[in-house]
Amino acid sequence: MSYGFNSFERKIPLTYSLYAKLLLSFIVQYIENLVAYGDPNVTANHSSTLEITTDSYLTPSGDCIVGISSNRSPSIFSNDFIAACQTKNAKITAKLSVGSHEQYIFGRGHPDLTFKSTNSAVIRTSSYVDDRTIMINSDTAAKNLNRNIISLLQNGNKISVRLTVL
Repeated sequence: MSYGFNSFERKIPLTYSLYAKLLLSFIVQYIENLVAYGDPNVTANHSSTLEITTDSYLTPSGDCIVGISSNRSPSIFSNDFIAACQTKNAKITAKLSVGSHEQYIFGRGHPDLTFKSTNSAVIRTSSYVDDRTIMINSDTAAKNLNRNIISLLQNGNKISVRLTVL
């Protein structure tokens, strides 16, 4: 059993949960939040990408787009968030919330991510990077989203996206 950090402290056993909390307090997370809206043209049929856009319309050919009229674009994400995503070991999580439904998407960052796009945030299952890419090697594309979420988006419901990078 381990005890306090030095001889000046009281000799109190350091439990596993306390140790875990201490370690987690040293982990820094960077978070960005986006809010967008669904559209009757949301199909979410794309097999390798998922996109949120600031554009106010969606055509039937936009089969990767799940949110329009986003309040934020990658170009205004914080410098700290961007720098954290640009490390080679960055792990990025996207939490999508629509109504009472939530879905998590897990992927990676990359040193070549630029976050320069002023209108599109794209999550990719591949390792392809361009100015719109915010996550690569994700475990989810538009076609993998919960169909209850897609149904709500087709009715114009709000989608909240919380991006977290470790």
